[in-house]
Amino acid sequence: MLIVIFAETGLFFGFFLPGDSLLFIAGLLCGTKDLDTPLILLIVLVTIAAVLGTTAGYAMGLWADKYFKPRNENFFYRKRHLDMARNFYKKYGMIAFILGRFLPVIRTFIPILAGIVRIDFVKFVLFNFMGAAIWVGIMITTGYWLGNIFPNIADYLTILVIAMIMITSVPLLLSWLRHRHGLIKEEEEEIN
Repeated sequence: MLIVIFAETGLFFGFFLPGDSLLFIAGLLCGTKDLDTPLILLIVLVTIAAVLGTTAGYAMGLWADKYFKPRNENFFYRKRHLDMARNFYKKYGMIAFILGRFLPVIRTFIPILAGIVRIDFVKFVLFNFMGAAIWVGIMITTGYWLGNIFPNIADYLTILVIAMIMITSVPLLLSWLRHRHGLIKEEEEEIN
């Protein structure tokens, strides 16, 4: 679980991993025969894995900036995407690291983009830790709480995982639809 959280929170290829549902299920199973680990220890270990993963993502972003800067734009590198990232950080500030933790896919790329646009490292470390602690604490504690209230809920893990994936995908779907609608509107305005 720690390796998955590390990869999902900052490694480029980790965007498809199920971080939210994994944390929720870990909380659900915490203290049972399936995961005989104290709640506080679980939260601390997973928070450390998330912080280290995001820090690795930041370092990857620093490397990517040096690698792509002298090259021409391509599928992976577009200068306008970097401008969008800079504007995003200007608009939302470092709170993006906290809110971004709750958005699958975004969670993976926020630290990489932060490294590319060279966000101040001290601020990054502070908000990285806060975001990880809040995200891990809420997800694991929610699972733990529901597992204690409904002891047989673990029998419905498949349904819970599907529900978690659907719930956490809603913000991404809405953002995609808004972006797509905006592009269609721009095309219509260009035609007129």
